[in-house]
Amino acid sequence: MSSSGTESLTLPIIGMTCASCQHHVESALKDTAGVMSAHVDLMANRASVVFDPTEASAERLIAAIRGAGYDAVLPHPGVAVPKISEPSYGQAETKATVTLIAGAIAMLLTMPLGSQMGSVDQLLMRLVPWLYEAPPDIVRWALLIVTGILMAWAGRDIYVAAARGLRHGSTNMNTLVSLGTGAAFFYSAYATVAPGPGRQVYFDAVLLILGFLLLGKVLEARAKRRAMAALDALSRLRPATARRIVNGVETVVPLEDVRIGDKVLVLPGERIPVDAKIVEGRTSVDESMLTGEATPLAREAGGRVLAGSLNYDGAVVCVAESLGEDTVLAQITRMVEQAQSSRAPTERLADRASAIFVPVVLVLSAITFIVWMTTTHSVSMALASTVSVLVIACPCAMGLAVPAALTVAVGRGAQFGVLFKGGEALERLANLNVIVLDKTGTLTVGRPVLQAVRPVKGYSEDDLLRMAAAAEERSNHPLAHAVVDYARARSIKWEPAEEVVVIPGRGVAARVEDYNCLLGNEALFLESAIRFPDSIPPVKPGVTRLWMALDYQSIGCFDAKDSLRPDAAEAIAALRQSGLRVLMLTGDSAAASAPIANQAGIAEVEAGLDPAGKLARIRALQQEGLRVAMVGDGINDAAALAQADAGISMGSGADLAQEAGDVLLLRTQPTAMIAAIDLAKSTVGIMRQNLMWAACYNLLGIPLAAGLLYPAFHVLLSPWIAAAAMALSSVSVLANSLRLRSWQPHSLAAAQAR
Repeated sequence: MSSSGTESLTLPIIGMTCASCQHHVESALKDTAGVMSAHVDLMANRASVVFDPTEASAERLIAAIRGAGYDAVLPHPGVAVPKISEPSYGQAETKATVTLIAGAIAMLLTMPLGSQMGSVDQLLMRLVPWLYEAPPDIVRWALLIVTGILMAWAGRDIYVAAARGLRHGSTNMNTLVSLGTGAAFFYSAYATVAPGPGRQVYFDAVLLILGFLLLGKVLEARAKRRAMAALDALSRLRPATARRIVNGVETVVPLEDVRIGDKVLVLPGERIPVDAKIVEGRTSVDESMLTGEATPLAREAGGRVLAGSLNYDGAVVCVAESLGEDTVLAQITRMVEQAQSSRAPTERLADRASAIFVPVVLVLSAITFIVWMTTTHSVSMALASTVSVLVIACPCAMGLAVPAALTVAVGRGAQFGVLFKGGEALERLANLNVIVLDKTGTLTVGRPVLQAVRPVKGYSEDDLLRMAAAAEERSNHPLAHAVVDYARARSIKWEPAEEVVVIPGRGVAARVEDYNCLLGNEALFLESAIRFPDSIPPVKPGVTRLWMALDYQSIGCFDAKDSLRPDAAEAIAALRQSGLRVLMLTGDSAAASAPIANQAGIAEVEAGLDPAGKLARIRALQQEGLRVAMVGDGINDAAALAQADAGISMGSGADLAQEAGDVLLLRTQPTAMIAAIDLAKSTVGIMRQNLMWAACYNLLGIPLAAGLLYPAFHVLLSPWIAAAAMALSSVSVLANSLRLRSWQPHSLAAAQAR
């Protein structure tokens, strides 16, 4: 999607392994002339760039990425962004397994080469005496050859990436591992070629470091794939073919060949290929993967069905209305993808740390080597501690802490019919004090039914219905639908109105049958100085009254009544139990609003507010220092939704991207907002846990690896243990984030239990 004068592009990135890589690629793109914004997603290995096409081009962006030491793929127009091909799990697992086994054997063979005999050596001498009888020189040379071969085979990508980064002036995790293993290998090679007292070999450490790193990458790749599972599931919902009917002949064609207006046959058990309207047959459809609604929904002629939904029990013929990227399924997929790629405010701290992480670790490793050499004069001890510092440091855990949790949460939310529009929206939703709710269409069903038509003397009910339907026919307000539906049910015909003007929060004005027609609420009549007729009785509680005037003379009114959504009271109870203050702001009258508020359990109600009044009330709450969420229909409440700290929109239109608000609820049920808030709170909690773990791991791990405990306890961290810790640190962050895949809305469950 592009705004005027700019273009956006998503590029798959090749060669990123850690948060430092992400920072280098993002910096290279932002420094490119013409780039307005750039965001690199470490989870999905892609970059989203907004640029000025008069100054930058896709080729120049790719050149900038390559200049930073990485690579990118230019997607073809109209084709989904390709996934970067990675080595198969089998190949990566084989490398990790072979290297770890070789490292374990090397550790066993290296033990007799040590300068001191410990209890483990004495045990091994009894169990495998031949191990201590082998010529040390032959063992060293054998280990040198095997280690060199395995480094070239299993560690080639690591060393190539590190060299490429250094060539372009950047450092990353590969730099740390390459320096650590390289220093250990070359010192061991020197000790093999020129053995001497105190010269130990670290071939086992080199192999175990590489083995644990490769194992960590395999586990990390699996965890990332699981984190992206929700998006993958959405992308698989669209069938590849469709049964198109032309002149009564059914033909199975590729989905790309279907055009708007084509008739498509969908059999029971098949997924609907396009957004369409049923013209023949009836069935029930499963839209759970799209809206989170688990109950099958009945659909018959005239009903709308969505691409990707499952046709249960009836064969139906549909007319295609939306295709490809215009379907609701494609829009949901696109919004989930954009939200997963977005950046949460919490991530800024991790970004700042990642930008300086590797250089700081390099400095700390140099200091470690100097201190150990100065205090012990032992190259072996200095080298071991330095290598441990290099390999234990893990920028990946810091870089994945927030995006991993966000990716899983956005996917999980989509499964419940909750679409977050970004990480910032999710974080704001987790920190609220007040929930403000609209009435019509949010707490109520939003389809009021006309209860009475009350004309004044000289006019009939049909007169009012005929002229009102003409004025309201083009309006999307629920009361307009009620009037038009009632008129059609009575088979009333009307001529189209002219000069139709919608008055926000008030009503509609139009030219009908050569009259100036006004339809609206009491406030509109008061502002227009129109006298209310004495012959019409007062409005009953819970009833909404729509007044009508011709040439500024009142000719009657319509009484309509809306009903509370079945789950509204339970949702309000859950909100209040969670400590949130709940208000209802509505443009309806106090008489119509009070019964709905009482049924829902809302004590604070402000009625008769137009859009500007709602906006002012939200601003007043914010000026009190409160964090406010607004829940509305996404169109009439657009201004209030935008002003609120978090806007929650009940999505019902075909173009989801045009819906206002930070969070879009695909299920028009109040309980869906409970799910959104609970998920946001759970996600922010996981983000904080991940960041705390990543920070504590590095803050504690690096000093331990440097030998902080050695003076008091004579404890040193072996390089291979440091490597194992490093490999598991990022995996632990991903594993913690994956807990969100089994998330359930706890507040709602608690309310139901009570």
